[in-house]
Amino acid sequence: MTSVPTLRDLSRAELAVLAREYLLCGHLIDRAGMGYLIGPYGREGMVDIAIDEWAGASPIYTCRMQRLLGFEGDDIPTIFKGLQFDVGAPHEFMDFRYTIHDATHGEFRLDHCGALMDVEPMGEDFVVGMCHTIEDPTFDATACATNPRARMRPIHRPPRTPADRHPHCAWTVTIEGDAEDLAEAATTVRMRATRAAGVPLATIEAFPGEDGEGWDDYTEAFVDRLPTEAFSKGALLALIDEVCLQYHLLSTAFAFAVADRDRDKAAEILDHQFTGIAGLTAERLAAALGLGGSLGDLATLLGVHPALRPAGYVDARVSLADDGSSLRLDLFDSPALHEDEGTVTWVTLLRDGRTRALAAIVHAIDPRIVVESVGPAAGVACSWDVTVGEEPVPEQPEVGVTRISTGADFTFEPPRETPVALSH
Repeated sequence: MTSVPTLRDLSRAELAVLAREYLLCGHLIDRAGMGYLIGPYGREGMVDIAIDEWAGASPIYTCRMQRLLGFEGDDIPTIFKGLQFDVGAPHEFMDFRYTIHDATHGEFRLDHCGALMDVEPMGEDFVVGMCHTIEDPTFDATACATNPRARMRPIHRPPRTPADRHPHCAWTVTIEGDAEDLAEAATTVRMRATRAAGVPLATIEAFPGEDGEGWDDYTEAFVDRLPTEAFSKGALLALIDEVCLQYHLLSTAFAFAVADRDRDKAAEILDHQFTGIAGLTAERLAAALGLGGSLGDLATLLGVHPALRPAGYVDARVSLADDGSSLRLDLFDSPALHEDEGTVTWVTLLRDGRTRALAAIVHAIDPRIVVESVGPAAGVACSWDVTVGEEPVPEQPEVGVTRISTGADFTFEPPRETPVALSH
């Protein structure tokens, strides 16, 4: 078998580009899933599920990122640093700009809100649902993961008046010393008990030479519009793993929220979400890496795809035939397969034979590529053979739905120099 390149084989500069891609694609998970909730649950039900999803997952991954990059604390700079590595606030697409007044007072504004650009054409009810009903409890849940007396409150927010108002919104963030501690949401408590929440943090490795440059942590003063290029190769590898885990935390919280309303629909709706975001993410990662249409390129793509990462949660391995004519994907036993009985996750969908997400991923490389389930070898949970067929296979419809988002073809700015720090 031919060896398959991994993230470790990429340069620091390439990893910095990919880190932004992972943040953006993670943000688009909701574009893949929310549309499938309106029919069975209505707009109000969709909003309620989104609140449970983000309030369940974001406090978990916020604290994990703090520990990973060494900036744990209870002040405004700590809250803002966490937002910079949250798939809810991907760089540039959600263009957060921050102001720190002191340790307990700060502000942020969105000079561009890609989420608003997606929702505004749907009408004012959808804008209010996102910018008011969802954001009020989920913003506080994220802030309170750092300090239970932290509150995020709007200065102004959509619906926009006038219609072209900029910035799109602005918020204060205040740590209120005499406020009551905000209680952790039940959905957050539930998510803390998952295997995903307990995955050990990655170790930040040292790499010699040019790739060893950059920060190994974020103990420096807060930096507005911090570019991922500021970090070392080892830090970027660990950061990417954490961002990939954010996908699994969000999708599991989403599945919990659906199952609470209708357990029989959870797998079906999660499969729609998974398929849509898996395909769109594959397209963007393939373009970022300059991949072509060979099975070797697909092997590289599968190795970096967030659905099959991080290794501490999902043990997926890719083998490429020496002549490049076939590829094997094996899913081994891993924590992702041992969430509580009845918990539906992306990985249990694959184990249970729902493989349209895999079909969406391979389609990004070559629409003729087909995925076929095969009997696994001893010690393997499930396996698939991947080959190139004769005729193109139609794209999975969920990918087209997700591609409606303006994030699908969003273009990042060229890499920036590290700006001057605002404040400690």
